[in-house]
Amino acid sequence: MFKRLSLLFVGLALTAACSARPADGAATYTEGQQYVATTTPQRLDPKDGKVEVVEVFSYGCIHCAHYESYAEALQKQLPKGVTFRVVPAAFNDAWLPYAQAYYAAQKLGVAQKAHAALFKAIHTDHYPIHTIDELADWYATNYGVDKAKFVALATKDDGIRQRILADGKLIQGWGIDGTPTLVVNGKYRSAQIKDFDELNGVAKYLVDKELKGGK
Repeated sequence: MFKRLSLLFVGLALTAACSARPADGAATYTEGQQYVATTTPQRLDPKDGKVEVVEVFSYGCIHCAHYESYAEALQKQLPKGVTFRVVPAAFNDAWLPYAQAYYAAQKLGVAQKAHAALFKAIHTDHYPIHTIDELADWYATNYGVDKAKFVALATKDDGIRQRILADGKLIQGWGIDGTPTLVVNGKYRSAQIKDFDELNGVAKYLVDKELKGGK
């Protein structure tokens, strides 16, 4: 799966069909092209009755770093009451520390405020942040967390270990093998997307579809 990630948006940009637009100017998208039904329909939070948008990402993914400002914009554009969540993908050993770090940061209450900054540190500033130790140093320096506690949570906390395993099963059930991917209500995921504006457009289209009862 990993070998496809770095070429994901290059390939999709070449193969994606342009979205048709009706007379009112609103974009419309086609199932099987810009989005597909998930392999196993399942919400991230089955207990929350709100329409749910989930971004599957990794701090190790440069495309996710480039998408982050678009993700922030999307959250502001979603209708009131629609929830936006993120799930860190651990497709390989290199990405596992990023998933562990995300959940350790979440438990320590700094995940949200550090999210965009960590993308910048890795992909813009090119800091060597790859291991749990390096990630713990970064969170400690920039957000004042206790390094030893961070490392212990990331590597030894059973709740985090179980969460990452559950995420892996969920991502597999959604049929995802590249990032960033958006999933709406566990039923649909983005597919052949030509750019990030279209990715957000597909998400809003699917949210509207779900708000109308799937029609």
